[in-house]
Amino acid sequence: MTQLQFNLNVDVLKEAIMNSNLDMVIKSAIVLVLNEFMEKERDEFLHAAPYERAVERRDYRNGYYDRELLMSIGNITLKVPRTRNGEFSTSVFEKYARCDQALVLSMLEMVINGVSTRKVTNIVEQLCGKNVSKSFISSLTQKLDPIVNEWATRPLNTTYYPFLFVDAMYIKVREHHRVVSKAVYVATAITEKNTRVILGLSVDHVESFESWSRFFQLLKSRGLQSPKLVISDAHQGLQSAIQREFIGTAWQRCNVHFKRNIINKLPKKNTTEIRTMIKRVFDAVTIEDVRQFKDELMSQFGSEPKFEKALAIFEDGFEDTIQYMSFPQNIRCHIRSTNSLERLNQEIRRRERVIRIFPNTQSAYRLVGAVLMYYQETIYSKRKTLLSR
Repeated sequence: MTQLQFNLNVDVLKEAIMNSNLDMVIKSAIVLVLNEFMEKERDEFLHAAPYERAVERRDYRNGYYDRELLMSIGNITLKVPRTRNGEFSTSVFEKYARCDQALVLSMLEMVINGVSTRKVTNIVEQLCGKNVSKSFISSLTQKLDPIVNEWATRPLNTTYYPFLFVDAMYIKVREHHRVVSKAVYVATAITEKNTRVILGLSVDHVESFESWSRFFQLLKSRGLQSPKLVISDAHQGLQSAIQREFIGTAWQRCNVHFKRNIINKLPKKNTTEIRTMIKRVFDAVTIEDVRQFKDELMSQFGSEPKFEKALAIFEDGFEDTIQYMSFPQNIRCHIRSTNSLERLNQEIRRRERVIRIFPNTQSAYRLVGAVLMYYQETIYSKRKTLLSR
């Protein structure tokens, strides 16, 4: 690559130093450097210096035009050289992409961490002395698209995931001039080395058998093998999709959700004893004790009409809620509920509340994907194993 040699107009720089503050000095120096750089780029393109007669000359100079460049030090105006036929193009704006990389990354990190677009524009105005539009911030966030897409479509066939956690949360999205509710599907897993991994996401319409099946098929197309256990809530369409897409896989109904469903059907008063016995069932260490404590509970309270609805739920979902007991004791507390996924959803929700309504589905996918990537890198990847905690 040709090395460009150029000299600065020191008199102009001295004037800036004498008559301006430090910020203006820095800006003036950068303007001088970049203007001179572009001037030499044009000389190299033309194969001729100013007023030089040269056989190799490609074109002729045709003055300048002003163009702004937004940088972390502020907004500067450069004099961009032109040629008559218009073929010359400087590399300065390609290099800085209208905004230097440090500022771009800072703004993207603010968006990912839940700072609203309005606040980001205010921060940029304070830092740079230049207000930027919401559309400019939005265009910057679109730089996340290829990064999120690459992460969300990465192969899953290099590792086996014995435990799969899935859940959905609802967000508001503008679609065809209406605000509609859409479901964000998220999948996490525990590896054979007992580390947590976020596998992927999808944005679809309301929860249903078809939408859950599409999500599982997407994971399988990336190489996901049937896990030993899928942990989720008791959504009927989700259960059916698990049975169809993962042959031979057991389903663990979230222990926390299940107990909450039972307790919600108990009377408001005089339930301390039955609550204690329900807790005793799920705190048991062996499968034999679990079944024994369950039988004692049903024997003692099964004939009381006021507990009929609660015990019907308990009886119906009992087997699906104790599937974790088939695995080693040291991993059971990590696979009996979707609590870890609920915490992850809270991180998404914390940022989603700032936006409230996404302008489109792609923007929702972009932000949720960026949040999940950030959480994977800052939380999950830094933990050694679950069993060492």
